Amino acid sequence: MVFESFAAGQSFLLWSTFVIALILGAVVNKTNFCTMGAVSDMVNMGDSGRMRAWLLAIAVALVGLLALEPMGLADIGAAFPPYRAGQLIWAENLLGGLMFGIGMTLASGCGNKTLIRIGGGNAKSVVVLAIIGVIAYFMVNPFPGTDQTLMSVLFYDWIRPLAVNVGPSQDLGTLLGGGNAAAVRLALGALLAALLLYHVFRARDFRRSFDNILGGLVVGLAVVAAWYVSSNLQVSLDGESYSLRGYVQNWDFLADSGAGKPADSRPLSPQSFTFINPMGQSLGYAASGFDSGLLTFGVMALAGVIAGSLLWALATRSFRLEWFANGRDFLNHVVGAVLMGFGGVLGMGCTVGQGITGVSTLAVGSIMTFGAIVLGSALTMKVQFYRMVYEGEAGFLAALITGLVDLKLLPARLRRLEAV
Repeated sequence: MVFESFAAGQSFLLWSTFVIALILGAVVNKTNFCTMGAVSDMVNMGDSGRMRAWLLAIAVALVGLLALEPMGLADIGAAFPPYRAGQLIWAENLLGGLMFGIGMTLASGCGNKTLIRIGGGNAKSVVVLAIIGVIAYFMVNPFPGTDQTLMSVLFYDWIRPLAVNVGPSQDLGTLLGGGNAAAVRLALGALLAALLLYHVFRARDFRRSFDNILGGLVVGLAVVAAWYVSSNLQVSLDGESYSLRGYVQNWDFLADSGAGKPADSRPLSPQSFTFINPMGQSLGYAASGFDSGLLTFGVMALAGVIAGSLLWALATRSFRLEWFANGRDFLNHVVGAVLMGFGGVLGMGCTVGQGITGVSTLAVGSIMTFGAIVLGSALTMKVQFYRMVYEGEAGFLAALITGLVDLKLLPARLRRLEAV
């Protein structure tokens, strides 16, 4: 897609993102696609329906990217965030994922679900969004009058040295294939997608669930569509073509004036849906008085998901205002939001941003974050369950160890509480 001006290309990116996100928001609301709910159903009821919908979304996104990348229609090497970076921040992936999984359980949903709930009238989620936005913003932006961020103050000095340089790229194709990275990536991706699809559709109940199939398909296709659009926008000038990011990086040589220049070129890179860092971007955009230079893919994605969810809620008359039930409910949501804000930036994404978008790139860090999110959420549910059943008489450590036994991560002889 070639445009004669940067403004036209940027406008197409932003509004395309909004439309894709609008559809995503409406369908996720309609189908109750929810990653935290998927873990909850598995842990508490043994129901795998929504987990299979999540895995279907991963498979669809993976297949889509496997088709786009060999044809040069998706430039994942230049993606924002850099999923395939050669520096594997494994400690941040694991810690961030665990924090995010715990947080989304306490706050009744992940970043995407928070937006869906806002569209449906849930005022609790507005508070969650605001807290995540503040933390995500200051994790990457300095405090006023300083050069310090939350990341630099709290994490960088001790956690970043743990990162490992794995070479030019951390995707499985490069790590296992060396000079044949593209071929190995294609083969591994196809095998993984086939296994996921087999696992998903082997369940008769899932095959009969229209909503779960629709939710998984649409979420996966939305991720693919965003990769495609954001990777294929060019500005033609005097016979030369520039990507949107490349144009901004050469703005002084290509543009007639400074009017319309984005504040940062990175959000114009190839990308797909993720929701935690964009919450920080949205806060910065609003705090600036809606400066157009801060209007990004992520901001439009958030707006689109909320609008889509709202439209579905209004169309089906399911819009309901909801507030905190009590002080404990408020505290749980606040703590959950804080953990999601820190964890989502540390782990470089959320259940969609890493669990679907990131995994579609076959990046090792994304796969690690995905696993850590699931583990953090499942363990939190186990601890909550045992403390509820034992009416507060069970200690946190006993509930935690018993939860690990239930999840088969510790031997049965270490069980502290009787199975219920």
